[in-house]
Amino acid sequence: MNRRIALSVLCLFALPAPAAPCPDWPASRAGAELAALAERLRQWDDAYHREGRSPVADELYDQARARLAQWRQCFPGQTGPLPEPLAGSSGPLAHPLPHTGLDKLDEAAVQAWMAARGELWVQPKVDGVAVTLEYAGGRLQRAISRGDGRRGQDWTAHARRLPAVPQELADNRHLILQGELYWRQTAHVQAEAGGRGARARVAGLLARQSLDEAEAAGIGLFVWEWPNGPEGMDERLDGLERLGFAEVRHYSQPVADFAAARQWRERWYRAPLPFASDGVVLRQGRRPPGERWQAQPPHWAVAWKYPLAQALAEVRAVQFRIGRSGRITPLLELQPVRLDDREIRRVALGSLQRWQALDIRPGDQLALRLAGLSIPQVDDVVWRAAERPALPVPDPAAYHALSCWRPLAGCESQFLARLDWLGGRHGLALGGIGRNTWETLLENRQLDDLLDWLELTEAQLASLPGFGERSASLLAERFRTARQRAFPVWLRALGLPPTGKAALPPSWDELAGRSLEQWQGEPGIGPGRARQLQAFFQHPEVQALRVRLQAAGVAGF
Repeated sequence: MNRRIALSVLCLFALPAPAAPCPDWPASRAGAELAALAERLRQWDDAYHREGRSPVADELYDQARARLAQWRQCFPGQTGPLPEPLAGSSGPLAHPLPHTGLDKLDEAAVQAWMAARGELWVQPKVDGVAVTLEYAGGRLQRAISRGDGRRGQDWTAHARRLPAVPQELADNRHLILQGELYWRQTAHVQAEAGGRGARARVAGLLARQSLDEAEAAGIGLFVWEWPNGPEGMDERLDGLERLGFAEVRHYSQPVADFAAARQWRERWYRAPLPFASDGVVLRQGRRPPGERWQAQPPHWAVAWKYPLAQALAEVRAVQFRIGRSGRITPLLELQPVRLDDREIRRVALGSLQRWQALDIRPGDQLALRLAGLSIPQVDDVVWRAAERPALPVPDPAAYHALSCWRPLAGCESQFLARLDWLGGRHGLALGGIGRNTWETLLENRQLDDLLDWLELTEAQLASLPGFGERSASLLAERFRTARQRAFPVWLRALGLPPTGKAALPPSWDELAGRSLEQWQGEPGIGPGRARQLQAFFQHPEVQALRVRLQAAGVAGF
């Protein structure tokens, strides 16, 4: 339940997709990349354990460690010692009994784990920071941070200010409790809100020298283990409830099979809870006494995390797609990654300005999430590749609404976007003709301008690679029907700027002859739009297209 779990063997079940193929790196680059990632992990660990900061989300941290483990297998000659996640997190106080941590399993591994065990319970995996509370003679003696599982920091002074931590218990025995200090939430739904930095907030407060009353009141306690308590789960829960820790009874449920465990996991993922949680914990009701525990994941309890909110994605290539209006959209090709049961291979970055701000290059590792539960988007760069190749970045000044009417060098992307618009639902609505059709015609050198396709015959199409007799016949028929489209439809297809409610006479000459003042006299047309409309009709390439359409017998031209 604490963030940095010491793993004896890194659990690759945490990967969001099957392990990626090994990078095609020479030995020199492999060494640089592995060293850079190992250093980044060390910095994250140090920031979390020494400063109470969380520079990266837990699930991204887990995936980064898994990525390093995979790379170490790919390049065994480049392996140094695997960074210890809890290095430097030890403290001056020894835990009376060790903190064990948890292995994280995927669904199939959870099923296998449960099938081999009985008397199982499930609890929410509360998203906070782990603590040991030690009581003697009914009074709180010490509060110790998890640290490295064997030794931790002295949090006793802070614990004495937390209303959630009882200073006295109605039991004079020596009691050792392990639990989670969490940030209190009001009806928090994990599936909708995620963790919201709740864990980092608590870690940051406990790293400070003092807490005010409001901060102290905001920290709750969830006791999830009583190492020197009764052997059976029911007895432990009864005892904790008598001691005043009733919350753990409410959130501990017996499960007879995997279906029941999955049901509780889904319920807690989508139900309002008083804390953030990042999964569930499955426990055997009976486990060894605390004296036999070690500071490593045990065999009697495992974690089953919720679906990833963020996935770590490696950039394979960066393309710059230029749209019909000249807008430049960076498109990132990714090593396939799975997020919420979706495989993501590419993501649009939105704007050239955002790409310039993030400076994403092949080899960089990104944090991805789904916007609106369906659209992948980039949150940030998690770390950068050691090598940063130069990229052919298009000049924004070279592209605009009237550029690239022909497939000249540097214009391929915008010209293709013009064709896609022309044949699509906003244009001529040529059913069954999409981007792939236009790309095939371009690859076969059949299009030197936006209207060359009007003159292609069925025989010519059938002779081209990629078209059979049937597809050539259908395509030729679509091209013939295009000549019958109405004049306003053709104007939209060519890329006429929006005209709002302006009256458009069915004559090219009348529209092309309008002055700026006449355009501005139309409803909804301001000075800027008037200039765009006049420039459209006066542009030489557009005028040349008009001549082609006039010769083809299209009405209005």
